[in-house]
Amino acid sequence: MKQLYVDTIRSVCSNDYSKEELEVWSSSSQKTERWQEMMATQFVLLAEINNQIVGFASLKESNYIDFFYIHKDFQGKGIAKQLLLKIEQQAKENGSHLLSSDISITAKPFFEKHDFIALKEQYNVRENVVLVNYKMEKKI
Repeated sequence: MKQLYVDTIRSVCSNDYSKEELEVWSSSSQKTERWQEMMATQFVLLAEINNQIVGFASLKESNYIDFFYIHKDFQGKGIAKQLLLKIEQQAKENGSHLLSSDISITAKPFFEKHDFIALKEQYNVRENVVLVNYKMEKKI
């Protein structure tokens, strides 16, 4: 999952973020505690093809999409749509009527296509580098 995360950020997002932004963002894969916390406390979905992880998503606290990454070689094949449908189903089962997330510039069109609305543009500073993303939500 960590390698897919890094590879996706560095390749898929390269048209929307500078090399420096991509390096800072992908370096968060080294935060072992963050990954352990996600695996221990969140609803995590893996998409696999021929025993290869091609995507993953996680739902935090019943209605927040925390991780949502699709392998660079499997973009546009419906994997993201299937993961999103399952995340929405789980959120509904949890009693939620709203999904939210902080969405990259790259992923924003996908989420808009699936009825998410951008509430605001956000500027996150990591290691003195500003990363832009969007607070988005969807009524479910």
